[in-house]
Amino acid sequence: MCGIAGAIREVSKGRGTARWPELLGLVERMTEAERHRGPDGSGLWVSSGQEVVFGHRRLAILDLTEAGAQPMVDADSGCTITYNGEIYNFLEIRQQLSALGEVFRSASDTEVILKAYDHWGIDAVKRFRGIFALALWDPRSRSVHLVRDQMGIKPLYWTTLKDAATGEAVVLFASEVRALLASGAVPRRLDPAAVASFLWHGFVVGPNTIVDGVQLLPAATILTLELDRGVREHSSRTMRQYWHLPSSSDRTTTVAALREELTRTVGMQLISDVPLGVFLSGGIDSSSVAALASTVAPGAVHTFTIGFEVAAYDERHHAQQVAHAIRSQHTTVVLTEQAFEEQLPDAFTAIDQPTFDGINTYFVSRAARGAGMTVALAGTGGDELFGGYPSYVDIPKMRRAGAWLPFARPDAFGKRAFDAIVGFGSDLAGKLFWEVFKTAPPQTRWGKLADVARVARDVLGLYQVFYSVFTRETQAALAADPVREAQRSQPYGLPPEVAEAWHRRIGGSELLHAISVLELGSFIGERLLRDTDAASMAVALEVRVPLLDHVLAEAVAGVEPGRRFHPLGRKQLLREVALDRLDPAIFDRPKSGFVLPIDTWARQRLQPKMAELFADPQLARRAGLRSEAVRTLWRSFAAGRPGLYWTRIWALYVLLSWCQTHDVSLGP
Repeated sequence: MCGIAGAIREVSKGRGTARWPELLGLVERMTEAERHRGPDGSGLWVSSGQEVVFGHRRLAILDLTEAGAQPMVDADSGCTITYNGEIYNFLEIRQQLSALGEVFRSASDTEVILKAYDHWGIDAVKRFRGIFALALWDPRSRSVHLVRDQMGIKPLYWTTLKDAATGEAVVLFASEVRALLASGAVPRRLDPAAVASFLWHGFVVGPNTIVDGVQLLPAATILTLELDRGVREHSSRTMRQYWHLPSSSDRTTTVAALREELTRTVGMQLISDVPLGVFLSGGIDSSSVAALASTVAPGAVHTFTIGFEVAAYDERHHAQQVAHAIRSQHTTVVLTEQAFEEQLPDAFTAIDQPTFDGINTYFVSRAARGAGMTVALAGTGGDELFGGYPSYVDIPKMRRAGAWLPFARPDAFGKRAFDAIVGFGSDLAGKLFWEVFKTAPPQTRWGKLADVARVARDVLGLYQVFYSVFTRETQAALAADPVREAQRSQPYGLPPEVAEAWHRRIGGSELLHAISVLELGSFIGERLLRDTDAASMAVALEVRVPLLDHVLAEAVAGVEPGRRFHPLGRKQLLREVALDRLDPAIFDRPKSGFVLPIDTWARQRLQPKMAELFADPQLARRAGLRSEAVRTLWRSFAAGRPGLYWTRIWALYVLLSWCQTHDVSLGP
């Protein structure tokens, strides 16, 4: 696991290289900004024509020798790669290539990628099972390929800079948004549309990022830049998706086949030349990974749990039960409120983009790294694949209720009139709360009724409302004018092209599978995976997620929906294929995700710091927010008003802190 960065200069005949001699300096600064991702080494590479520069920070996991260092050049083809990730089936692919006559000089998966590309072209990535983001330079076609893995587990950000004097352009890319900012060439300017996205989700939905002009390469996507045609030309860029989340049409997966595939997947991801462990909360997902790992690992598996002094959040007892049952080598670390407060500045520094959920992973990753782990397996993905979230229960209920609303069908007569009535009522209620009562209205359940009524039977709309951090009226109340303008052009809180793509993707799907696709692509792809990457790599810990292997996802999609999802919320199928050796009573308790007791701490030790930040009107304006609305929301939370969960106030606190830390603002 590593950090990558690079710069690609437009090559125009007769124009020379003036104005962009500083490419190397840009990449050096970006690579240095990713030092935390790769403390074991660094490297820089410049093409013979000085039009491409690659940088790399190394966290050595496989082949710890210098033979595995990057950027790596293939002596036969001349192709060069800088790569972040792991290819779990690289030994299998290596054998195939060896049978074709290839000779390898290292034991690394990086060299396998280069040789695979030389034989099969860029579509070789379809053969990879792993987590990866890479840039590959082919001097023969004078092209650069930027690629992300199928599920989007490893991020890759990019932006285009133009020289006003010459018209030349440079594409910069990096593993983190912060690295692009560290180049010194990317303006520290917020994107109003991204702030609008954040107010809906508590994170920014790709391909936009919080920084204006910086984009996230979508999952399972290949972006090819052909230099001789100029990167400033649209025709020189081709972007295509090489894999899609599977449909549920092929229902041929048996329980036995699923058990075999899941076991194979976990075993494949145990490969490592450094200490490896498993995050264990005691829940079904992490316990499934730990239990299967214990059956295929050559020795005792090392499991790891983080506990809290606040009893309601502490799962140490459940994790200990599982650890005892699978005979793992178990480590527990307790995170106290004082330690949380002392480490919070580091946690905020680790956040690559504002997100209300990222610090959870930071604290558990920091504790795991301190316990000696370099690689950790996590149970992320079980709820999304097997129907464990409340969304699988509540969205079908919301959809059935919407069928009874007048003019619920989008093409029905009077739909606009109905929307206008709903809008008028919710606007009036909002004004009563904000302007008359001087308090924030509820943001959960019945506070979202107007938003539910607007989307009625639309599955994507219902999903978006279900997960929205704030109601539409509160989003508008919080937003400064440029952000409010952006809100008007975002249906369901999504960029129009993203909403259209999701509608196409889930159209015609069985309802529960459609929810699963949205959970995997949105909740997981846009939030959890990005948060996990930034937070874990901040402490140089590689986190692997076996349940999100794309081949496994295909197998799960092939299970008959009734067998796959029901009983809703229990993840019964996952229990059967992974936890059959454990006492079922261990898991017969209410579901509880891994959550820090921030709600308690925000009202105690953290309250003075939070109050000070929310009281800064200039900072609120710089972040694209209305300062009075921010203060009202904070006062309402501190007063214990109903319908204001800690996630709402925490989201704004993270946004303001991030803007302050990174000196990024909406502009004058």
